[in-house]
Formats: sequence, structure tokens, C-alpha cells
Amino acid sequence: MAMAHSGTWRSGPIGLGAALCALLAGCGFQLAGERPVPPALSSVYIDLVQPYRVGTPPLETSLQARIGARGGQVKSHAEDARAVLRLSDLSETREVLSVGPDGKVNEYRLVTQVTFELHDGAHELVPPQPQGISRSYSFSVDEVLGTEAEEDRLRNYMQDELAQLILLRLDAALMRTVPSPPAPESAPPATPPAPPVTPSVVPVTPAGAAPPS
Repeated sequence: MAMAHSGTWRSGPIGLGAALCALLAGCGFQLAGERPVPPALSSVYIDLVQPYRVGTPPLETSLQARIGARGGQVKSHAEDARAVLRLSDLSETREVLSVGPDGKVNEYRLVTQVTFELHDGAHELVPPQPQGISRSYSFSVDEVLGTEAEEDRLRNYMQDELAQLILLRLDAALMRTVPSPPAPESAPPATPPAPPVTPSVVPVTPAGAAPPS
């Protein structure tokens, strides 16, 4: 089965991730995985808000692996972590992209979206932001089982890529919030040298001599 990976998205935050990657790379910014995580993510708890979920979604697993690969620690309890990465509104949808002359679907588009935010308890480090990704794939009614297996693999791949985009945006947001180091204090002005002292000469009268008139 042929599969087309089209990462383009016409509007909204879904296309922002790709644009952010290109912008950061163009500025010499290292991609995620090539540098340590920011201090705020060095000890983090992932809070996935997903009612009625069964098992751990690939997005959470990928975030755990990527943070760990960059030297961070993912804690099992929020009280043990330095910050909490909250994920909400995780959704996966499938849209019809094209239909053949016989009225049967030829191509689908998968869309995965989530909202993420980062806080350290009392302070909001990164406000809630949506992030999404889309991919298209061909569909054949003659190979339904194979198509379904490929779709499952594509969903897992998309959630792993979504994890990378989230970390890229967190890196960029945290870089903007890091305070600039204070400017070095200027040295006090040098004290000008004291003017030279000219010694005064006092005439001495020899003993027994009459003082001058």
C-alpha cells in the first residue's frame, strides 16, 4: 500500500510546528535530542488528561523517552517533580481526502491534536497551547486488513512526531522566559594621585651665633 506523508496544514497551530522547526534550524538552533533539556524539564511529571483511556498513548511514551534521552527525569508523582507538563484534549480524527470515480474512498487524512502547558505549581511557565499534525495515506478496499495495520503504525508515528514538536515549542518558550544575566558592575573610578609635596627648608642658626638682624 502506497502511503503519502503530507505534513502540510493550511491554517491554525498544526502548521506552526513545521514552521517552528524550519525557523529554529535556520537560526542555528539545535534540534531536540542534541542538547540537554531546559532546567524546567530536568524533573517533570506528565499529566495526561484523557478520560476513559485504556493504556498509555504513544504520545506520553514518546515524551518520556525523548526527555530521558536528553538527560531529564520523568517522575511518577507530581509532588516529586520540578514541573508538570499537562496534556489535554488529545484527539485523533480521520477525514476523507479523495474519492474515486466509483464513489469509494481512495485517500484519507489523519489529524492528531493536543493542548499542552507547563507549570511548576504556583507559576505558569508555558501557557496552554494547541499543537497538531496531519498525514495522508492511500486506502484500498481490497486490502482492508493491511490498510488498518498501516494506519495504526502511522498513528503511532504521528504521536511520536507530535512529542518532538511539543518539546521544540517548550524549548523555544522557555528560552524566552530565561532572565538575562545581570550586567557586570562597573569598577569605581580611580582615585587621582595626590600632588607632590615640596618639603619646606627651615634655616638653622648655629649654636652661639647671633641671630641675623
